[in-house]
Amino acid sequence: MYQRPRRNRRSEAIRSAVRETRLHPSNLVVPIFLVDGEGKKEQIKSLPVAYRMSRDIVLSEMESCMALGLDKFIIFPAVEERHKDTTATYSYMIDNFYLESCRLFKEKLPEACLISDVAMDPYSSDGHDGYVDQGRIVNDVTLPILAKMAVAQAQAGFDILGPSDMMDGRVAAIREALDDAGYYETGIMSYTAKYASAYYGPFRDALDSAPKSGDKKTYQMDPANRFEALIEGELDTQEGADFLMVKPALNYLDVIALMKENFSLPVAAYHVSGECAMLIAAAERGWIDREKGIHETLTSIKRAGADVIITYFAREWASIKV
Repeated sequence: MYQRPRRNRRSEAIRSAVRETRLHPSNLVVPIFLVDGEGKKEQIKSLPVAYRMSRDIVLSEMESCMALGLDKFIIFPAVEERHKDTTATYSYMIDNFYLESCRLFKEKLPEACLISDVAMDPYSSDGHDGYVDQGRIVNDVTLPILAKMAVAQAQAGFDILGPSDMMDGRVAAIREALDDAGYYETGIMSYTAKYASAYYGPFRDALDSAPKSGDKKTYQMDPANRFEALIEGELDTQEGADFLMVKPALNYLDVIALMKENFSLPVAAYHVSGECAMLIAAAERGWIDREKGIHETLTSIKRAGADVIITYFAREWASIKV
């Protein structure tokens, strides 16, 4: 017997020498749920590792994360109902707390990379990612709204914009609007293959952004489809995206691998709220080891081909590694 694979597993020193997949804090993005006001920090019951936080608390959180090597943050606004309307007008208002907070973060932590969320649902009285007309999500009416939102976010200082709406043609509309406004260097991390998943529940609890009626199946992808992601990836690449994202991550590792194999752009994966909540719940019941489970999960996403991983476990993982 000449081949004995176990020889390369004899010790951690040998195992680490031949390890194929390496996860680093630079691969991770920290999700932030932002609320208006000061001194606010409220735990999300369905996702106890995450909080709704006001800008002063977020700033402190970001500083702590950066000390662990985590310098990328994707920020989602929890908008009060009084600011919502059918056309998401508040999304590009100059006094929008989300935009004001970004200006503060860039002033205090200019080296941090800030990623936005571009979609109507946080600001829409209908709770959908696009404009609603008599129960129908109207794609082409939505695009100018998203473009205006995107320019406002670039003006506020976001480094990368994250269109999460899944409208057809939105990357091109946003890229054109950014270029026309002179924001040539602002990146786009497109939610390329965003599936109509059962795993978004805690996120919607955090932002109170569930649709008021209907569902999102006419614009988010069917979980049964794999190769459709290639169509979306090709379109987003042609339209000017800088990153291609797959969301969720764990149930779609095959799609992450498919995107990595077929496109030269960096691939991001969103380890979504429901996926994280399941791991937390299992660990609380003693069914799995939380620390090992987190590391194995994130490693599997990286092994599948993700260059960037958005995860609610970013700080916990980095703390363990440090």
